[in-house]
Parts: sequence; structure tokens; C-alpha cells
Amino acid sequence: MLSSLVKQHQIRQQIRKERQEKKKKEAIVAATALTHALVDHLNGGVAQAYINQKKLDTETKILQANAAQFSKQTLQWLKLVEDFNTAQKVSTNKDLTS
Repeated sequence: MLSSLVKQHQIRQQIRKERQEKKKKEAIVAATALTHALVDHLNGGVAQAYINQKKLDTETKILQANAAQFSKQTLQWLKLVEDFNTAQKVSTNKDLTS
């Protein structure tokens, strides 16, 4: 009788261990799936940030080129106005001395 009780106890212990092991494996699988999902989500955000940064870099280069061109054109306009003013002064001075 005692030996049958011990045997039953051992069987119940083994069944509990097997259930625990099964639940442990299920938990590991679920945690792994969650980890992969989180990493995939984060990678998507990182990829989008990289794409946005590349677009910003391109737009910045275009803006710099346009600003340089505008600056050059503005200097040309200023030179034209300055030359015009100088020519006008010379013409006015000639008219006054004549």
C-alpha cells in the first residue's frame, strides 16, 4: 500500500513536471514571437528614419545649391545697379560741366 502511494505520487509529480515543461516551452515560443514582432516594428521605424534622413540630405543639397545660385545672381544684380548708378553719375557730372 505504501509503495503504491509512493508510485502514484511519483506519477503525479512526473505529470506536473511535464505540464510545467510544456508551459515553459509555450512561454518561450510566445516570448520569442513577441521579441521578433517588436524588433520588426522597430526596424521598420529605423528604416523609415533612414529614408527620411536621405531625403533631407538630398533636399539640403538642393537648397544649398539654390541659395548659392541666388546669392550669385543677387551679386550680379547689385553690380548692374552699381554700374548703372556710376554711369548715371558720370553722365550727370558731364552734363553739369558742359
